Amino acid sequence: MEGPVTALSVLLAVTVRWAVSLYPYSGARKPPMYGDYEAQRHWQEVTLNLPVKQWYFNSSDNDLLYWGLDYPPLTAYHSLLCGYIARMIDPEWVALTSSRGYESHHHKLFMRATVLVADLMVYIPAVILYCSHLQGPSAKRKVLSLFCILLYPGLILIDYGHFQYNSVSLGFALWGIIGLSCGYEALGSLAFCFALNYKQMELYHALPFFCYLLGKCIKQGITGRGTLLLLKIGLTVIAAFSLCWIPFLTDIEQILQVLRRLFPVGRGLFEDKVANVWCSLSVLYKIKSVLSPEAQLRLSLACTVLGVLPSCIKLTAHPTVRGFKLALVTCSLSFFLFSFQVHEKSILLVSLPACLLLGELPLMVTWFLLTSTFSMLPLLQKDGLLMAYVITTLIFLLVSVAGSSFHQKSSEDSLRLRPFCSSVRRRISWFRLHDKMVKRLFFSSVLTMAVLTVATSSLAPPPALPDLFPVLISFVSCSHFLLFFFYFSIIHIWDSVDAKNKKKGS
Repeated sequence: MEGPVTALSVLLAVTVRWAVSLYPYSGARKPPMYGDYEAQRHWQEVTLNLPVKQWYFNSSDNDLLYWGLDYPPLTAYHSLLCGYIARMIDPEWVALTSSRGYESHHHKLFMRATVLVADLMVYIPAVILYCSHLQGPSAKRKVLSLFCILLYPGLILIDYGHFQYNSVSLGFALWGIIGLSCGYEALGSLAFCFALNYKQMELYHALPFFCYLLGKCIKQGITGRGTLLLLKIGLTVIAAFSLCWIPFLTDIEQILQVLRRLFPVGRGLFEDKVANVWCSLSVLYKIKSVLSPEAQLRLSLACTVLGVLPSCIKLTAHPTVRGFKLALVTCSLSFFLFSFQVHEKSILLVSLPACLLLGELPLMVTWFLLTSTFSMLPLLQKDGLLMAYVITTLIFLLVSVAGSSFHQKSSEDSLRLRPFCSSVRRRISWFRLHDKMVKRLFFSSVLTMAVLTVATSSLAPPPALPDLFPVLISFVSCSHFLLFFFYFSIIHIWDSVDAKNKKKGS
């Protein structure tokens, strides 16, 4: 890619990010708990003022019911670093206890800047490197892919609007994907360990990483080079986790307390209106009332395992880069749809690997990315980000249409469904996947999302059904995600055994 064009693309993407940061954030002026913005500020306060051994424990200075730290150690260290800088600027921002709910224009500017700096240091360079090393597409195609990925509205709205640091964990995960794609298994494993130690939700990606690496070891010979590779990866993982967890390895209770905070199974199957199977199904069948918490946990575990099993088996048996990226999508989507205690923002974990398939499957990936952003509409509306949602979504859609002409690529070959359709036609001779049918489904889907967006922003729900629009959004999004889950699974399973990536990163 040409340097000036890449720089311009990044500059425009950063401009959109900073424009979104001018909007309200989660919990703005909403005591007593405020929102995720206050959670991140509070973690800076706690990590800066308390000893490491008290970060995850309840005390008079660390009320775990008030945004207690519940992310892995790397998030805590990041909070500590931001806390040091905040204290140098204004100690009131992170004063122990007295700073709770602190809000000011200058503090908002500081907090927004921390997100941008983290994005520029971790996520954006990884996206640039990934797109620049795509072999096959033209320079123009690489730039358009870069621009589309950087303009994905879901991540921008959550990090720069709602307020989180998802770009850090997703950036580390992307560095891991790049490392494995280029044959640097140890470096890729190290980067993914950092992602996992920043946010535990990166477990959504863990199985594809594990199966791909295991498959590579088996392929190289389990008694020869494969053993050495396995040993190298194992030592890298142990070293990375040990480095991140050093302060907490002094006694068992410290480790157990951190794990209890990271995996709070007592919260139940789901909380808010999230676009997964359990929340959507609860409209018709009250699972939480019928099944015990233990039964709910076992049910979600069984369904998640069944969902990821086909892709994991295929990836282990045939570890290709293309299969790795497809498995990342299907496995993370299975976790989102079926696992325990899913949050609406977790769809970003599916969106990252989906973005990596944008050049190969432009229509379906663009469709998925639009749906993933739409699924978070109730959260975004609650945060006062409706206008930002509409504008960033339209920008992304226009760039996607202009850049990839995805709406013209709906044939069986373009959708990579030829092997599957051919298999079906051996039994059902009349089966055909027509271009017009796919296009009608896509435009009907976009129209439905547009209508629901207008309705939820301008119409009052019936008094008897106050959650009508969030439930409809959840149900529509979930039905889409199930479609995408089967689509990406079919592509991966029916992918030719002999088909190999002709070039790295393809």
